[in-house]
Amino acid sequence: MTVTIYDVAREAGVSMATVSRVVNNNPNVKPQTRKKVFEAIERLGYRPNAVARGLASKKTTTVGVVIPDISNSIFAEVARGIEDIANMYHYNIILCNADKKKEKEIRVVNTLLEKQVDGLLFMGGTVTAEHIQAFKTASVPVVLCATTDDQEQFPSVDIDHERAAFDAVQALLDMGHQEIAMICGNLNDPSNGLARYQGYKGAMENAGLSVKEQYVRAGNYRYESGMEVMEHFIGLSPRPTAVFAATDEMAIGAIHKIQDHGLKVPEDIAVMSVDNTRMASMVRPQLAAVAQPMYDIGAVSMRLLTKLMKNESVENMKVILPHELVMRNSVSAK
Repeated sequence: MTVTIYDVAREAGVSMATVSRVVNNNPNVKPQTRKKVFEAIERLGYRPNAVARGLASKKTTTVGVVIPDISNSIFAEVARGIEDIANMYHYNIILCNADKKKEKEIRVVNTLLEKQVDGLLFMGGTVTAEHIQAFKTASVPVVLCATTDDQEQFPSVDIDHERAAFDAVQALLDMGHQEIAMICGNLNDPSNGLARYQGYKGAMENAGLSVKEQYVRAGNYRYESGMEVMEHFIGLSPRPTAVFAATDEMAIGAIHKIQDHGLKVPEDIAVMSVDNTRMASMVRPQLAAVAQPMYDIGAVSMRLLTKLMKNESVENMKVILPHELVMRNSVSAK
């Protein structure tokens, strides 16, 4: 039999209203009465009905999180930052994987809103007009995490992806490389795709170098596509002396393809990426990368959302966190 608030009240010899006040941490309860209620709760194994409490307070203390690819370690680190801050402010999270598919992302957003979450974090992925429409119909705050919308209509936390790519390519240029190729992402993706390509292009043009069409190929952010694109680069003449990849996975795929051809990294071809996941230090040679503060992106996003849910004042609705160059053995001077 399910233990009810009525059972606890009868066991403790108090009213149901008193039990409710104790469960909801209302200070207007005598310490002796509070102790008596908690003892009854423990004896009976009572668990408050979160749904009923949510209906009464119109708050569920639950946050919905849309994640583009739960198998990708970089998003796992963001989720960890979200979870830690959520716990600190006594929120639970519902984590939903959307497989980087627009239709599924919007369906998941609508499902979470139907679940009466108190706030929504949309992590990664391209924010389209359809996403904007879904967010606008929400009666709760929405924060974009590790992405932004073009019109900056919604609060967001991210890095400057264009500047991060620029700094990575500039580091290669400073080492004497000029024949620099790029394994980019989807150019319809404003952050990982387009912005990082624009950073690469900007650094090359700033150095007075043209961007060769055959030196730019798009991958799907995964290891296998890095190998495929690197196969194309190795067949070029002249062959690039350095490759900048938009993700660690594609960069590691490139390293292994270079090695499969009997070439050496970085002596024959240097490789650099953006992300700096754990894999970057696990591969050999270790991968040079622009480090994104992924945990901090998640933590700051969740903190921003808590402020919005509590109607606290927010000074900056667009937060840009700093990135950092981490130089390792996959790059060297030409």
